[in-house]
Amino acid sequence: MASDNIEWESNPEMQNKAIVDTLYKALAHADTSTAVKLLASDVEWWFHGPPRCQHMMRMLTGESSHTEFRFEPRSIEVVGDCVIAEGWEGAQVYWVHVWSLKDGLITQFREYFNTWLTVRDVKPPTGCEIGHDSHTVWQSHPSDLARRSLPGLVLAI
Repeated sequence: MASDNIEWESNPEMQNKAIVDTLYKALAHADTSTAVKLLASDVEWWFHGPPRCQHMMRMLTGESSHTEFRFEPRSIEVVGDCVIAEGWEGAQVYWVHVWSLKDGLITQFREYFNTWLTVRDVKPPTGCEIGHDSHTVWQSHPSDLARRSLPGLVLAI
């Protein structure tokens, strides 16, 4: 375990991914003290989806328990400065969470519920790149829902 911590210190992307993974595990076990330690006191939150489906916000604010809705990520990936978690349960429930971290704390959270998400890199080019255009760095990919029609959004990072 000590060697894991050394790797995290030299690899902030892996540290951020581990922090987000720890948050999901803490929420699944109703470990609110661990969850609170991972969140900045002024977390910025944004939601897209049906208002009744704001499950994560209700969990993080204590309005609901971990048993009302279970977030079990099928994938957690680092994309640029973000950590993206994706999960689904059957054909009716699909969600994407985009977490931003600073100094080991979650500072921003975007939740997309029953919405396809495409993440595009729109940073200006570095060096002598000519004709730089934004490119897709992540897309929703739940195979269970491939034939389902959902609204789609593009997140520019």
